[in-house]
Amino acid sequence: MEPTNFTVTEFVLLGFHELPSFHLFLFFIFLVIYIATLAGNSLTTGLFCFDHHFHSPMYILLCNMSLLDISFTSMVLPKLLDIFLTGNNVISYKGCITQVFFFVVLMVSEYFILAAMAYDRYVAICHPLRYCYFMSLQNCFWMSLTSWSIGILEGIPFVTLISSCMFCRSNKVDHLYCDLKPLIKLSCSDTHTIEMVIFGFGAVIGFVPSVMTLVSYMYIISTILKMHSKEGRHKTFSTCSSHLTVILLFYGTVLGMYMRPKSSYSMEQDKVLAILYAGVIPMLNPLIYSLKNEEVKKALLPALGRQPIRCWYRRRDDVIAPSVSRTARDTGRKRPASHRCDGWR
Repeated sequence: MEPTNFTVTEFVLLGFHELPSFHLFLFFIFLVIYIATLAGNSLTTGLFCFDHHFHSPMYILLCNMSLLDISFTSMVLPKLLDIFLTGNNVISYKGCITQVFFFVVLMVSEYFILAAMAYDRYVAICHPLRYCYFMSLQNCFWMSLTSWSIGILEGIPFVTLISSCMFCRSNKVDHLYCDLKPLIKLSCSDTHTIEMVIFGFGAVIGFVPSVMTLVSYMYIISTILKMHSKEGRHKTFSTCSSHLTVILLFYGTVLGMYMRPKSSYSMEQDKVLAILYAGVIPMLNPLIYSLKNEEVKKALLPALGRQPIRCWYRRRDDVIAPSVSRTARDTGRKRPASHRCDGWR
C-alpha cells in the first residue's frame, strides 16, 4: 500500500528536549556565545572594510570568513534561544527548507574560502615576489565570488531533492536546526537515490577545496623546511598557524557530522558537533585569525584612545628570511620599502 502523503506545514525542532531543567542556563550560555560571535566578527569585518590599510587579499578573505560566521550563527542560534526561553520549537515548512538551503550554501562557501586562504599563503611563502600578480585584489574578488556562487549552486539541487520527499511519519526533527540527515530520516519516500546523490555531490564538491588546501600546505611545508634560518622558519610557519587551526576545527567538525558510518551514528553527538560548528567555532575565529594579529591590535588601539594609527610598511623578505634583512641593514645597503600588498605580518 502506498504511503499517504500528509501535507506537512510545520516541523518541531526538539533541540535539547531531554534537558528541560537546563533550558534557562543554556539560554544564557548561548546568548553569550551569540553576542560574542556577532561582536567579534562585526568588529573585524568593519575594521577590514573601512580601514584602507587592510584592503589586501588576506584581509578580504578574512572578511568573507567573518560574514560566513555571522550568517551561520544567525541562522541557528536565534531560533535555539527562542526555544530555550519560550519553548516555541515550531518552525514552518518553508522556514525549515530555507535553513537547509543556507546551511549548504554557507558550508560549501566556507570550504572554498578556506581553500582560497590556503592558496594565498602558498603564494606569499613560495612565490613572494609574484604575490601581487597572483593575488591581486581583482583575483581575490573573483575567488570570493566563485566560493559563494558554488555554495549557491550546490544548495539549489539539495533543496530541490529534499523538497521532493514526502513526510508522513512525523514532523519532529531531533536536531537543533533543520538539517538534511534528520529530515531524510523523517521521510517516508524512498530516499536511497537522494542519499546517494547528496553524498556523491557533496564528496565531489568537497574534494576540490580539500585537495587544493592539502597541496598548498605540502608546498608551504617543503619551502619552510628548506629555509636555513631557524627564526625564519618559525616566523613563516607562525603566519600559517591560525589558518591551520581553523582548518582542523572546521574539517574535524564537518567530517565528524557527515562522514561517520551509520553504525556509529548518534544524534546526541551530532548536536554537540552542531554547537561547535554553529556557535563555538564562529566565536573563536576572530580570536584565532584577527584579534591575535598585531596589526589588528594596532588598528584597534586608536579606537580606545591609546595611540594613533600607523601606516604599515615592511621589507618583503622580512617575512621569509629575517636574517637577510638584518644583514642588509648591517652593511648599510638601502633597499626600497614596499607597501604591504599581501597582508602578511
